[in-house]
Amino acid sequence: MKNPVGRKNRLYLDAETAADLMVPNPISIEEDATVREAIAVLIDRGFSAAPVIDAAGRPVGVISRTDIVRLDREKGDVYPPYFADYEPLLPSKEKLPAGFQIEVPDTTRVKDIMTPIVFAVPPSCPVSNLIEEFLSRKVHRLFVVDEGGALVGVISALDILRHLRGETD
Repeated sequence: MKNPVGRKNRLYLDAETAADLMVPNPISIEEDATVREAIAVLIDRGFSAAPVIDAAGRPVGVISRTDIVRLDREKGDVYPPYFADYEPLLPSKEKLPAGFQIEVPDTTRVKDIMTPIVFAVPPSCPVSNLIEEFLSRKVHRLFVVDEGGALVGVISALDILRHLRGETD
């Protein structure tokens, strides 16, 4: 949309507190979940990261796709390529059919690879303080917690952009 001559479009944030910006009741992952379970949540929901909570529902960290890729890189290959030195057998001692492979389940827990840092604010936190937190901490998301420390919401940088509104002088 074109501006009339001499007029400027300005943006303002249509929110006053963290409660106005947050996504309530966010999808979270329990710290004792397996990495495989975390991958399923992230992929199925299209998330790049999710809060990790303890048994009481308090955030204890963040699990991200980066954490998972780092784990995969550090593990390396579990088996020699194409089982070059031996022929894998089924429990019945039969040869493994062509096209099949043996998979060893990964029992790594989310708490073992998550980023164990939580940046949290209360629902009443003013927007100006939120913006300061995002900028000073250089983070993409902040957790919103109640008085008891339980996770009640998440605010991402995208949530802030969603609340920007245009205003014409």
